[in-house]
Amino acid sequence: MFSRILFARVLAVLMAVTGLAGLSACSERPARFTNTDITGSALVARFSLKDLQGETRTLDSYKGKVVAMFFGYTHCPDVCPITLQQWAQVKSELGELGNNLQVIFVTVDPERDTPDLLAKYVPRFDPTFQALHGTQDDLKPLLAGLKVYAQKVENSKGEGYLMDHTAASFVFDQQGRTRLLVRHNADIKPVVADVRQILQGK
Repeated sequence: MFSRILFARVLAVLMAVTGLAGLSACSERPARFTNTDITGSALVARFSLKDLQGETRTLDSYKGKVVAMFFGYTHCPDVCPITLQQWAQVKSELGELGNNLQVIFVTVDPERDTPDLLAKYVPRFDPTFQALHGTQDDLKPLLAGLKVYAQKVENSKGEGYLMDHTAASFVFDQQGRTRLLVRHNADIKPVVADVRQILQGK
């Protein structure tokens, strides 16, 4: 008799635990992004580039953080400063969670963007922002892996050149997986909401 009662109590506890586990699993909903979800895509970020401190970096260098990567150049008249300012706003609106967001600016104009110039330009938007640079050959695997376009365009006035380049940003999760494509000049609130989900492990 006693063993039957004990068995019934153990069975009840197991059922309760199983039920709680089921509820927990149901509450862990997958991310639902407003911006373009590229989770599981063939896009990859393969690179070995120098940062502002002269250290060689790969995407693995930033594991444990969510990475927002943008391609541009310091002579860019509009798209690049606007995008960097927007990411500064996103990071600010994330509050403490923003401490785990690493924004990276990759120059597509190594001919003019010296490390000194990058060091003066990029941290102006946020002191935690990082810039990566390398030769054109160094950039090729990264541009190809993310299907990023970058092409020199001669100025119509005959004064130097501009760089025509992909204006979207790429977001990677804490394990370095591609998760999100954010178009240029996207609304800030949806970007904040999407990045927050990734920061929370979704």
